[in-house]
Amino acid sequence: MGADWQKDLERWLEPFLKVLCNKTRRRMCPAYIAGLIGPGDRKSIQPMAARSSDISYDRLHHFIGAGVWDSAPLEAALWDQADALVGGDKAWLIIDDTAIPKKGTGSVGVAPQYASTLGKQANCQTMVSVTLASGEVPVMLSLRLFLPDSWIENEGRMAKAGVPEEFRQAKTKPAIAIEEIDRIAAAGVRFGCVLADAGYGVSAAFRQALSARDLCWAVGIPKHQKVYPADVQLVFPMAVRGRPRLRHMPDSKSVAAHTMLETAKWRQVSWRRGPKAVWSRALPPCACASPTVRHSG
Repeated sequence: MGADWQKDLERWLEPFLKVLCNKTRRRMCPAYIAGLIGPGDRKSIQPMAARSSDISYDRLHHFIGAGVWDSAPLEAALWDQADALVGGDKAWLIIDDTAIPKKGTGSVGVAPQYASTLGKQANCQTMVSVTLASGEVPVMLSLRLFLPDSWIENEGRMAKAGVPEEFRQAKTKPAIAIEEIDRIAAAGVRFGCVLADAGYGVSAAFRQALSARDLCWAVGIPKHQKVYPADVQLVFPMAVRGRPRLRHMPDSKSVAAHTMLETAKWRQVSWRRGPKAVWSRALPPCACASPTVRHSG
């Protein structure tokens, strides 16, 4: 690793190093980042220290494991840089899951759950990710760890792993995503539209929270999602026989979303350029914002 490369890295890290109050951490941060993006397959502390003559294992371990990190100044620096790079009315705020496969049971939040990176159930940590993107440039803004019920219901396990008190309440992924959107918007990060896949789009509370904030949004929905005419009303019909009804019901019949979309006019869209471009189909904006249907829930 050449000296010029090291200087470029420190220049790039300068806005973040300024908000690290501890001098030792400011000195160790470039070495740790260099270990993460440098050669070698294993990125844990011991092999990174073994590959470098500039840092010892003890110093690197202390940099990561000792003391309480205040992430707010680093987040503020990151969000300022991201907004300057890709922020604006044409930027997208993308909500998704990020899974890290893990062995064992000691790591915070690790449990058998769906791993998006593997496409199946696996022992992993799952995080709600928020990415700001414009054109072909994505910048990760936030990663919030999701705690499954097996952790929320075990206070001793959370205390042993050092989970802060304020993060020990049960929260769904959509609820975590809304909290992160609020924090990012309050910081002044500019974006034009929120995007999410069907894992979040299926949540009525998530969709309603986006609308309540006057945000432009587009989310995926399952192909069997029920849709209704915009003038649908919830009524409470009297039961002629049997037990009385406990819930309201729509006064018109529903249609599966995929049935409605089969007749819609689609257009081809792509992202990335060159021979590895990714193509997909999308509804034109007028169809996505059509007032003629609404989702159930």
